[in-house]
Amino acid sequence: MRSSGGGTAGGGGHSPAESGPYSLHGHAAGHIPHRPTVLPVVAQRDEEATPEQVGYRGPTACAAAGITYRQLDYWARTGLVEPSVRPAHGSGTQRLYSFRDVVVLKIVKRFLDTGVSLQNIRTTVQHLRERGFSDLERLTLMSDGATVYECSSPAEVHDLLQGGQGIFGIAVGVVWRDVESALSQLHGERIDTGETLLGNNPADELARRRHRAV
Repeated sequence: MRSSGGGTAGGGGHSPAESGPYSLHGHAAGHIPHRPTVLPVVAQRDEEATPEQVGYRGPTACAAAGITYRQLDYWARTGLVEPSVRPAHGSGTQRLYSFRDVVVLKIVKRFLDTGVSLQNIRTTVQHLRERGFSDLERLTLMSDGATVYECSSPAEVHDLLQGGQGIFGIAVGVVWRDVESALSQLHGERIDTGETLLGNNPADELARRRHRAV
């Protein structure tokens, strides 16, 4: 486990290879044949689209994360949570968020609601961005209000609670599934073609990969 802030858990700085809690340190003419009207392409979920090929526009990200557009815009402009797929470049440009971005947005909202300092949230967000896509859902984030701890096993959660450091926790896997459920009712967008994906679940391909690996 890692933590942000000044607190420590389970002793001094542990290397990533060590087990146990460790800290997140703040770092037309003539007759013209009739032609049918061409409509915009709207596709059902493309089975070949991987999570990395799907993006979500601002309003969709807000709906799935439970935040306002004003919050989304402010967090993007201040660098707290920036869209990793496509940032806004001038007037008329649409930001495009990845599935993982939306998960992080929802985590930030929960931390703010519980009074965690913005500095610690920034450190936590930076750490979450550096993690692999498949690792994020396995984490539990604990906080005592002053420090955020990352736990990757039930034993680490237990150690924190025994030490009196963890007051509340966020199971990232639960947030992950909440966002999956919300996005499955909303529209995504293929990054490479711009096609609208109806009811796209970005984790389906990830689940298929895992099944094939078993």
